[in-house]
Amino acid sequence: MNTKTPAQTPDAGQYRSLQILDELSHNDALTQRDLSSRLGIALGLVNSYVKNLVAKGYITVRAIPPKRYAYYLTPKGFTEKTRLAYDLLQDYTRIYREAKSNYRKLFQELEQAGVKRVVFAGADEVAEFAYITLQETSLELAGIVDDEKAGESFIGRRIVPLAEAKTIAHDCIIITSYLRQAALYAFFVKQGFNESGIRKGFPGGRASHGNNVRSETAR
Repeated sequence: MNTKTPAQTPDAGQYRSLQILDELSHNDALTQRDLSSRLGIALGLVNSYVKNLVAKGYITVRAIPPKRYAYYLTPKGFTEKTRLAYDLLQDYTRIYREAKSNYRKLFQELEQAGVKRVVFAGADEVAEFAYITLQETSLELAGIVDDEKAGESFIGRRIVPLAEAKTIAHDCIIITSYLRQAALYAFFVKQGFNESGIRKGFPGGRASHGNNVRSETAR
């Protein structure tokens, strides 16, 4: 029986560790700068993850000229990579089921409250689940915002920076990211958006406000 709690699954640390181990399994002699460039992770963060993985015996380090260090996956690291991949797959399968159920319930509540137009905040896999569920309702997706993926496309729509949510006519902002939901929620609160007009797809914390949804239509 799965006894994991939402706080345990899945987390960014596990995902980043898997990314690094997977990259090393396909490429020999990568430096921290190589990993940073390939994975789009800040060099300082790569350094932190690598130190942790070295300490656990999952990767080994060797000096290469000129004055650089390359990292290699160990047999123990290969086993850990397989375990992490399996665990994360199980976690995302669970999240998919929860997301469909949670967003269906949330969208029904919003419809009953008279909401017409929503903005998605976060353009990861959860946003795709939310969009599929949105199609079962009369709600309209007014736009999608995400600093990390600004300029990219989502379901035929251009993703814009978070700050541009104020320029989009909408009634409610829906947090559509699992890992970043707390940070995204805090961003909009800090920007002055009414808390009752910011909703998460995963219940808990400060995002549960019942049916009290106040219009945040751009002025």
